Amino acid sequence: MLPSLLLALREGLEIALLLSLLLGTLHRLGQSIMQKHIWRGTGSAPLVSLLGAGVLTTLGMRLEGKSEAIFEGLTMLLAAAVLTWAIVWFHHRSRQWREHIAAQVEHRLTQGGTALYWLAFIIVAREGLELALFLTATSLRSGSLPSAVGGGLGLVVAALLGWGLYATVIRLNLRGFFFITNGMLVLFAAGLLAHGVHELNQVGWLPSGPAPIWNLNAFLDENSVLGQFLKTLFGYNGDPAFSEVAAYFLYLVLLGVGLRWLKPPARTA
Repeated sequence: MLPSLLLALREGLEIALLLSLLLGTLHRLGQSIMQKHIWRGTGSAPLVSLLGAGVLTTLGMRLEGKSEAIFEGLTMLLAAAVLTWAIVWFHHRSRQWREHIAAQVEHRLTQGGTALYWLAFIIVAREGLELALFLTATSLRSGSLPSAVGGGLGLVVAALLGWGLYATVIRLNLRGFFFITNGMLVLFAAGLLAHGVHELNQVGWLPSGPAPIWNLNAFLDENSVLGQFLKTLFGYNGDPAFSEVAAYFLYLVLLGVGLRWLKPPARTA
């Protein structure tokens, strides 16, 4: 449940922050009357996310045997890729959010309410589809019910924090929050990648190499409560194949080098 709660909280707070910037920009421009179009776009976007989640869940439930393993493996690899893109994007663009959103609002404002509707719709639908994919990948490891409960709680907390942020009742250290959660999500994405490789090893799509290269189940069983927790959150495997370990640590190294090389641009005046 914790991984889905963390994912939903982060994605939900990201949506809340973006909407706060949209609404705040309209208020600053003296166009508060146009905020209704933002709310309409926001209200209709979750339908797309729910549809995406329903399609992924239904497809996964209907598959069996080798097809199921292939679906799980590809879903986890796709989720790891999308999550990596989100981490890299935020690392590179976090300092320019306000300027970028303000420019988008001012541009769409000249095109009328429909343009503002679609701006909000696309932002919320995109983040919602990403979350649907992440929760589907999480449910493949921890079960549908814990993922759904964790995701729901995360979104509720994010909505409350987002409302407080917009109303300026509370002050959030958003940079610190995203820095910490980005670090945890890097490990989560590495675990998704390793688990995806494991599934594709099972169907012969990828060579596994020596297996297992170690066995820690005598000390920390992956089926124990702690083992399941670490498996779901960080991709722990008590007896991994070489390909899983190689994918996990190679991912961490390459992403670390990439983030260090891709420095965030300086804030414009």
